[in-house]
Amino acid sequence: MTERIWSGRSWLYILLLPLSALYGLVSGLRKLGYKSGLFRSWKASVPVVVVGNLTAGGNGKTPVVIWLVEHLQRKGYRVGVVSRGYGGKSEHYPLLVTDEVTTAQAGDEPVLIHSRTGVSVAVAPKRIDAVKKLLAHSPLDIVITDDGLQHYALQRNYEIVVIDGIRRFGNGCWLPAGPMRELSGRLNTVNTIIVNGGTAEAGELPMVLKGEIAINLLTGEKRKVSHISDVVAMAGIGHPPRFFAALQQLGVTLQKTYAFADHQAYEKTQLLALTNTEQNLLMTEKDAVKCSRFAQANWWYLPVSAYFPEDQGQKLLDEICALIPEGNNRSS
Repeated sequence: MTERIWSGRSWLYILLLPLSALYGLVSGLRKLGYKSGLFRSWKASVPVVVVGNLTAGGNGKTPVVIWLVEHLQRKGYRVGVVSRGYGGKSEHYPLLVTDEVTTAQAGDEPVLIHSRTGVSVAVAPKRIDAVKKLLAHSPLDIVITDDGLQHYALQRNYEIVVIDGIRRFGNGCWLPAGPMRELSGRLNTVNTIIVNGGTAEAGELPMVLKGEIAINLLTGEKRKVSHISDVVAMAGIGHPPRFFAALQQLGVTLQKTYAFADHQAYEKTQLLALTNTEQNLLMTEKDAVKCSRFAQANWWYLPVSAYFPEDQGQKLLDEICALIPEGNNRSS
């Protein structure tokens, strides 16, 4: 129902417009408070890059964060990542993500980023606290925030907005009548606009997510995803249909699909009930980090990576690298 309302295919959004107006008023006043200096913001000692979005739900921010981390690491820069840690609950914050930290503590995305890149990741409801934790933990050249575009208490040097190229901005209304955290005019003030799938408009950087090799959660075996038969697919991400459509484009025949809420925690019995003994359960990497401790032999996940047109991707990377002062220490 939410998808229909936000996409403009249901007139019920009209009933929610008063709440949207209130949301827009409160968020606008809050932003004005930081812009005018009424509310204090904090500036880190290293450059801060925000990867965020204007809409609620998953747009592909985390693959962009991973792309940036991996490319900056290849250049020898020391990178840290901060996150709100949606879906996680820790006894204390800020929380530094290690190999022993679970998704129940830190949330799925911070654990995924750490496991994919080995980068230092800190989680806290207040991203300023997370940045301070990272800087106290080890020397860094740059910090990337996964989400946090609207977290104006933290000053930033560069802003990236990721847009779902298929859904874009739906009906264009503020929450809850529409998907907007901020209205589309905010795009005029950011540094880079990345469009995940669909068709990029003028001035936007097109991105595609690619992945063809599935990995078995239990054994680590790698297999071309199109060679896995009797597939039941599940996804607990911002927009599960995108994952299912991608699998079909890769030649996977889906016997059944299950869409779960973003950041949902899973139980072993819950997932065992999705397949019979002859079927394979295929999930996203974001789901896999929450299921690895009770993985089964017929469970697979499909890692994906962000890809950009080479020249445009290099331009983005050059702009990010230019933020880092010359002569900063680099890792060996």
